[in-house]
Amino acid sequence: MARMHIAHFTNTYLPVTSGVVRSVRSFRRALTELGHNIFVFAQHATDYKDEEPFIFRYPALELPTQDYPLTIPVSNFVDRLLPSLKLDVIHAHHPALLGQVAARKAEEFHVPLIFTHHTRYQEYSHYVALPQELVKDVIGRWLADYMKKCQHIVVPSRSIQAMLAEQYGIHDRVTVVPTGIELAPYQQADGSAIRQQRGWENDRVLISVGRLAEEKNWHTLLDAAAIVMQRHPDVRLAILGDGNERAELEAYSQKLNVGSRIEFVGKVPFDEVPRYLKAADLFCFASVTETQGLVTMEAMAAGLPVVAVDATGTSDIVDNGVDGLLTANDSQALAEAIERVLADDDLGQRLRQAGTDKIKRFDMKVLAERLVEVYQQAIVDKRAGRAVVMDEQKPIFQINWQKFFGIST
Repeated sequence: MARMHIAHFTNTYLPVTSGVVRSVRSFRRALTELGHNIFVFAQHATDYKDEEPFIFRYPALELPTQDYPLTIPVSNFVDRLLPSLKLDVIHAHHPALLGQVAARKAEEFHVPLIFTHHTRYQEYSHYVALPQELVKDVIGRWLADYMKKCQHIVVPSRSIQAMLAEQYGIHDRVTVVPTGIELAPYQQADGSAIRQQRGWENDRVLISVGRLAEEKNWHTLLDAAAIVMQRHPDVRLAILGDGNERAELEAYSQKLNVGSRIEFVGKVPFDEVPRYLKAADLFCFASVTETQGLVTMEAMAAGLPVVAVDATGTSDIVDNGVDGLLTANDSQALAEAIERVLADDDLGQRLRQAGTDKIKRFDMKVLAERLVEVYQQAIVDKRAGRAVVMDEQKPIFQINWQKFFGIST
């Protein structure tokens, strides 16, 4: 396999913790082990020193109302550097900011542009104080115009692949490549010290992981946990993650009269997450905006039974009744499923074993090799002048996003 020079453009990278960061980082490691040179272009990080090679930073602003720094997509240094890298492929992980830089540079250097559709972008429309259906339509059309510039779209799950087919008519040059799991850290982690440090020794610990934001559906999980705790005083919930909804969620847990048994642990370094998962007894998840279910995969790798809301992303990973329990988006249903597992040791063990067996399919090296195949095909398509094709009879193509943003054409 010929060595390739691959640039990943992402608005977020370490020290930020997110699904996108985990994906970029994991694939960077695996592709490097396969012999390829990986260059990551990301946001400036104050008081953080990169331990990995070939990480290049764009300026960024820390905004008090935003979870992540706002990347400024201008860097004279990067502009001077890029020609010397002799890139074969440019891979964008966001359609905006550095994603736009990636598209321009791919065109400038005549190399293929690959885009990973990590996120259900229209689910974030509530951050724009305008009529929501209009905002969702505009985001969809803007995404369509971006994806038409690409030689290939990578999606983390079949549900996202199906969404692209339905909404945009994309049937070719789209490949499912989920983010893999490095199994060893989860299999080898020991959670006993965490249990002791946090005083969990005799408790049954539910755990969940994610950004504390509205779209992650935390209220449903908190309500379910409160129902369970009313009947089982030895149960507590630990939440790993942070975000702009933290203060409100902490206040809500107090209102439910279970504040003392719900722990907002905050951000946890990547390397510590496996130990926290191992310290828990059951993984619970209520998000309905996931594209892959990466944190659910990590919980399965750590040997935890899973109880979650039946939603895209999560349902791509969990087979209901086989390696986890999926419920309606309802706190009572979620609570009942949690109680089923807590009350039935045999059920919990079956779910653990099935989840551990399934997660072996997500070996990082195998998925990195699949991504290399995508890159190779994209190179061929770029040389032949081929790009992603859409069905422009779809309703989304009637939306004029330039007019919405006041951009004249």
